[in-house]
Amino acid sequence: MVYERHTPLSGAQVIERAKEFFAERVPHNAAYPEEEGPTYLTLRGQGGEEIAIAAIEDEARGETYVRASTLLFDQALDRFLSTLPAAGETVQ
Repeated sequence: MVYERHTPLSGAQVIERAKEFFAERVPHNAAYPEEEGPTYLTLRGQGGEEIAIAAIEDEARGETYVRASTLLFDQALDRFLSTLPAAGETVQ
């Protein structure tokens, strides 16, 4: 399934939060970085299942477009995206 979210966080902040979230906050479904770049992160978890996350910054709008997909980690991925502030929210 594919998920999308717009957030005022930078792409680097989204990637860092994803690494922490999937390693620490979902212990029964933990996933760890396999491949990473400035705008993407691929995590590998239980049974070799994959989570792919892209975070593309739109400087003109002051937000980051996050697109993520997975076959097995739907609930955890949806939960992670819900922890990101929505575009238009103030980040402290």
